[in-house]
Amino acid sequence: MRARDVIHFSAGALEENRLRTFLMVVAMATGVGAVVMLTSLGEGARLYVVDRFASLGTDLLFVVPGRAETAGLAPQTFVGETPRDLTLGDAASLMHHPAVAALAPIVVGEALASTRGRAREVPVIGSTAEFLSIRRWELSRGRFLPPGNPTRPRPVCVIGTKVEKELFGARPALGAFLRVGDRRCRVIGILGSRGRSIGVDVEELVIVPVALAQELFNTSGLFRIVVEARNRESVPKVKEFILETIKKRHQGELDVTVITQDAVISTFDRIFHALTLAVAGIAALSLLVAGILTMNIMLIAVARRRAEVGILRALGATRLQVMVLFLAEAAMMSLGGGLLGLVAGKAGALAIGEFYREVSFKTPGWAPLAAISVAVATGLLFGALPAKRAAGLDPVEALSRR
Repeated sequence: MRARDVIHFSAGALEENRLRTFLMVVAMATGVGAVVMLTSLGEGARLYVVDRFASLGTDLLFVVPGRAETAGLAPQTFVGETPRDLTLGDAASLMHHPAVAALAPIVVGEALASTRGRAREVPVIGSTAEFLSIRRWELSRGRFLPPGNPTRPRPVCVIGTKVEKELFGARPALGAFLRVGDRRCRVIGILGSRGRSIGVDVEELVIVPVALAQELFNTSGLFRIVVEARNRESVPKVKEFILETIKKRHQGELDVTVITQDAVISTFDRIFHALTLAVAGIAALSLLVAGILTMNIMLIAVARRRAEVGILRALGATRLQVMVLFLAEAAMMSLGGGLLGLVAGKAGALAIGEFYREVSFKTPGWAPLAAISVAVATGLLFGALPAKRAAGLDPVEALSRR
């Protein structure tokens, strides 16, 4: 029996049993479509987060108070000690390296912003003039924090567009006064960046000089220091310099953690890649259900086609040839369902992308091939039992319908 004969016979059998074929193709298409669509969503989320971090540059280093422990709990946990604060003096000392392009000390908190009877809680960031360029943000109007001595608590602020709209309304905000906490600040700039930037809603921010933020939140410590290296190649040297400098300033104790932007990107990339694989595995369970349905329907088909199998055996078809015929049917239905599911999955991802235009839901290159391969393998695996049962029928009993 030639391959062309097998394909012709199997296609004819599928054509004669349209309802059975339709059910099995839809089952396989559902499984493959789910895998393709969910992996597209996972890959899109991964690329979105990685691109957002990469847009800040890959030459940034974040200096965070406290030493990251690689195992167990830190001793300070039991004795009640807290990590030594980072100070503005620490930040100033980190500029003494030729590979350091800029840095921005950061203090964060939340305060009540009010003016002329209008008030709302706002996230407040205290920093310096370099913060704007390091974060790759822009101004729509006015100017950013003035350069100069970071220890001077100048009473000025830069606000987001939502803060401007909700607190000032139609009144011009530039040059007006805004009370932030217990401090009265003059608005000197309006942020032009819109939407969220790495979890921060730029439109709702109020940015003040770092010294003013320290007074506002009654702290001398910094939340972190963001250091920008001159290029990506100098990041390791800058990291080593930061650790050595802070260790000297903190009496020989290395009590900070330096996180590079590359490390952040790599971590998020691994996390989202693992989540994409996990989601694909969950979606692949629908292929298992489709395989069970394939097996049940084909077992029923074997019972109904006993006479057909008996004629084939009587004409000289071997058991192996009968098995091949039934497995070919399962493979053709699985392949057809897989191709249909591939189209449906990509269409679903594109439809979701229309509602979330900021995210590009791109299907990973391995997902379509893997989904179709698993679909065909599932069809063959669960079609093996019905095929074996069909091949084991006695020709005489099959023709006598016993």
